[in-house]
Amino acid sequence: MPGAPTGATPPAAPAAPLRIGNASGFYGDRFDAMREMLTGGPLDVLTGDYLAELTMLILGRDRLKDPSRGYAKTFLRQLEECLGPALDRGVRIVANAGGLNPAGLADAVRELAGRLGLAARVAHVEGDDLAARFPGTLAAHAYLGGEGVAACLRAGADIVVTGRVTDAALVTGPAAAHFGWGREDHDRLAGAVVAGHVLECGTQATGGNYALFTDHDPRLLRRPGFPLAEVHEDGSCVVTKHEGTGGVVTTGTVTAQLLYETGGARYAGPDVTARLDTVRLSQDGPDRVRVEGVRGEPPPPTLKVGLNALGGFRNEVVFVLTGLGVEEKAALVREQMEAALDTAGARPAEVRWDLARTDHADAASEETASALLRLVVRDRDQEAVGRALSGAAVELALGSYPGFHVLAPPGRGTPYGVFEAAYVPQDAVGHVAVLPDGRRVTVPPPGAVRALEDVPGPPPPPPPAPGAPVRRAPLGLVAGARSGDKGGDANVGVWARTEDAWPWLAHTLTADRLRALLPETAGLRVVRHVLPNLRALNFVVEGLLGEGVAAQARFDPQAKGLGEWLRARHLDIPEALL
Repeated sequence: MPGAPTGATPPAAPAAPLRIGNASGFYGDRFDAMREMLTGGPLDVLTGDYLAELTMLILGRDRLKDPSRGYAKTFLRQLEECLGPALDRGVRIVANAGGLNPAGLADAVRELAGRLGLAARVAHVEGDDLAARFPGTLAAHAYLGGEGVAACLRAGADIVVTGRVTDAALVTGPAAAHFGWGREDHDRLAGAVVAGHVLECGTQATGGNYALFTDHDPRLLRRPGFPLAEVHEDGSCVVTKHEGTGGVVTTGTVTAQLLYETGGARYAGPDVTARLDTVRLSQDGPDRVRVEGVRGEPPPPTLKVGLNALGGFRNEVVFVLTGLGVEEKAALVREQMEAALDTAGARPAEVRWDLARTDHADAASEETASALLRLVVRDRDQEAVGRALSGAAVELALGSYPGFHVLAPPGRGTPYGVFEAAYVPQDAVGHVAVLPDGRRVTVPPPGAVRALEDVPGPPPPPPPAPGAPVRRAPLGLVAGARSGDKGGDANVGVWARTEDAWPWLAHTLTADRLRALLPETAGLRVVRHVLPNLRALNFVVEGLLGEGVAAQARFDPQAKGLGEWLRARHLDIPEALL
């Protein structure tokens, strides 16, 4: 092959990766994580995710008490000790801690910087608040993309605070600003979305809440370090953590987080729709996982809007049933309480009973000999769930089942929230970047959009050979799982631990089988999505969580343990896989 002509310009060296870290996965996460990430190793951008559906409700109630609030106050306290080190190291901070009041938080950050004698360029993103469009809500916020964040960073901001943006926007914005990506660079943006989704929940990417945690040295999992992603110009990345911190980063921990709170192969966002069925993972060394191959498509023409409203008041009482005759004791107190509530003349609109058979036969302790009968009531009227319930329960103290007692007497009743998703056209939202010098820059909607459709299911792998010996055993011996909530729906992502287990899992764990294993889902619509690159199945259970986590309609209102319940169920598993 002939060499290059004399004097030819050599190809440009690839741009250095952008090191983006995470220091918060939720409002209330480890307080010293920001300092640890700033001092633990090299970093270009530090992000923090403080918002969730429940958090927006909490901040909405805060703002009712004080209109100047509505943002995550923890972020300010963290900055008090970390703003100086961040500026010294040239690390830019991007966080959605602005919540319902990003302008107020930006002002508070400027005031803090002035008090500390620091020159910090602060910007914020607004336009997500759509309360005027949805009257009667406590909070109504569109999920914005990362282009507003990118505009702030291009203008030289050191600190960018936002309101309700997608979790991944905290990564897509910095990556687009740094590499000069345009709105049509869908594959690159999709790669950044995947990186952002892995980082958004903090230590869940480094071994926290990990189904297969017993595979690793428990000393490493006592205090997992927070994750970072080395994002490359082509949109690929390496997920890792600072050297010497706890936790582990493996293809398994990254797979678990990729499946968390997602649905089908198309993962839609305001910047791009990322194709999760194209993601390829590989171990790139100790605590390094390479993420590549992600394809992107134009985003949908609409933006998701999270609607939070006060649903009414709730109360509960938990009766302790000890020893013999648990079912009979439960029936007696239930009849007594139902009659008392009817007699009171203000029966709550919703009355729910759940009996948890936590008792053991011939138990060695009173606690393990006891079952729990939980009564939850909800109503628009606080009085209906307060005095009526507490009076009925307390008055039974000497006239009900033997051994009568409750975990705690019911109180006055507490307000609960409900969550609902709505959708508006992309161009119906006034997305604005407020730059460090105060200029307001309107962020236009994306030029290309594409209506969201399901991806045709991929062909299954060849089925395992029939007739192999099987043994009754828990699913968790051959599969990991992670579950979570999306409004009233729950998702359960399940992945095969080995390549050999994947064909068996793909052919065995159907939507019908999942309903049989988890009877609570039997009457609900369950949609199964197949992701062969991850050796994974992702199930969406529609309606399991009622009106969302804030409504607390279920024992596990965020479905956090649903995947672990599934892993504990027994199936006939080929002995060769065990």
